[in-house]
Amino acid sequence: MTIKDRVDQLGDLLIEVFHVVGLFVVGGTIVWSAVSEYLIIMQHDSGFASLKDILLLFIYLELGAMVGIYFKTHRLPVIFLIFIAITAITRFMVIDMKSLVATDKFNLLIMVVSILVLTASAGLLRFSEDRYNTKDECVE
Repeated sequence: MTIKDRVDQLGDLLIEVFHVVGLFVVGGTIVWSAVSEYLIIMQHDSGFASLKDILLLFIYLELGAMVGIYFKTHRLPVIFLIFIAITAITRFMVIDMKSLVATDKFNLLIMVVSILVLTASAGLLRFSEDRYNTKDECVE
């Protein structure tokens, strides 16, 4: 075994350690943020979670699922990022859009078109994954 081979092995090991540590840090941060937000939700005077709170918890769930899939497969599921973006825009529309539309109705159209483009992108990704990937390459 040459020096170059040993250096390559060390580099591969360091990259793998960085990935694992990074995933644990990101995953821990997501769990910590989700639990913190859940505790805040439980302290509401109303006694129940609002739609805004539930949609935020869905965003945390999708982020956690994305980290879990990346941890198991070493592949980043881009479609999860699209789902997170759709959920975030939907949350914004449900919660804050009323005040925003009062000043400019064009904002509603921008949000709807954004969701439409993201949905088409997710469909295209799923179609291309089903059509062009082999069984070994599929995430699911």
